[in-house]
Parts: sequence; C-alpha cells; structure tokens
Amino acid sequence: MANPPVCKVMDYGKYKFEAQQRAKESRKKATNIVVKEMKYRPKIGGGDFDTKTRKVEQFLGEGHKVKITIMFRGREMQHPELGRKILDRVAEMVSDVGRVEIFPKQDGRNMTMVLGPDKKAQAAAIKRAQVEAAEAAEAAGDTAGDTEVDDVVDTTITDADSTPVADESVEPDDASPADAAPDEATKET
Repeated sequence: MANPPVCKVMDYGKYKFEAQQRAKESRKKATNIVVKEMKYRPKIGGGDFDTKTRKVEQFLGEGHKVKITIMFRGREMQHPELGRKILDRVAEMVSDVGRVEIFPKQDGRNMTMVLGPDKKAQAAAIKRAQVEAAEAAEAAGDTAGDTEVDDVVDTTITDADSTPVADESVEPDDASPADAAPDEATKET
C-alpha cells in the first residue's frame, strides 16, 4: 500500500459504459456452438440414411456439434446392436469432418451419440482433396497430349441459314441396298 493512500477521481457513468463495451467485445469474439440433433430409426432406408448423414456432415462443417439419436419402438428395443451399427456407420462416414465426443449410450427408448467438429481432420481432408485434384489434372494433361489431330473429323457443315447439312465427303457406313440402287428396285416391278 502506498503511503499516503492514492485515489483516482473518475466519472462512474463513463466507467460503467467502458465496462459494458469491453463485455460486449468479449461476447463478439466468443464462438457460439449450437448442438443440432438428427434422429434416425433402426429400419432406416439407404437413401434416407445418406440424406441425413450428408446433413450431419454439413452441420459439422459449419462448426456445430451434432447429437445423433436412434429412436427404438416396440420389439426394436430387443436389438440395440442395430442402432449401434447405424451410429458406427454415421461416425465412419463423417470421420473427415468430425469426431465422436460422447460415445453411444442407451437411455430409455433412445440411443444417443454426440459428434463434434474436428479441425485437424477437416484440414487433412482438404489437403487430400487438393492432392487428388492435382493428380487428376496431371493425368488429364498427359492424355490430352496423346490425341492426334487426324482423329477429329467434322461431319456436318452449316448452311447460311444455320441448318446443319451432311458433309458430302463422308459416306454413311450402313447404307441400305434400297438407298444404294433405286434403279434396280424399280426394274424388277
């Protein structure tokens, strides 16, 4: 403590205002994580499973947590392994954008699991996609150099009124005998 005690004369209204502004700034910087929920059934069809899983992947890509719920009814309660299989498939399909935060557990008629976004996995997936795109472009560049100009033939010529007309120099391969010799067909009758 200082001797004699030191005090600062200040405007209390200004002090409260600045404190509010600091609190507001800190709230802006805070990330707001929303928990989304996707509900599945043990007897879900393939198309519905794919659609819901794509939506889960989208939520994880946006940075949200996702709670996956398997709803059991009636005799489905006797086979929780079916729900576990579905949850495992979902976790496997979204492994490039998220990871399991709370492992599957049964609570009453529902089995739940929570997935969270995984920034490291997302970065690895993006890098892998870039490498694959570069390889594909390189492969496409190699095959483009192998084509010869002689292989490309234009079979139509456009008239002045923009109607396509068959090129005279190209003969059809499957000419029927009636088209080839109309005189012979008329002589026989």
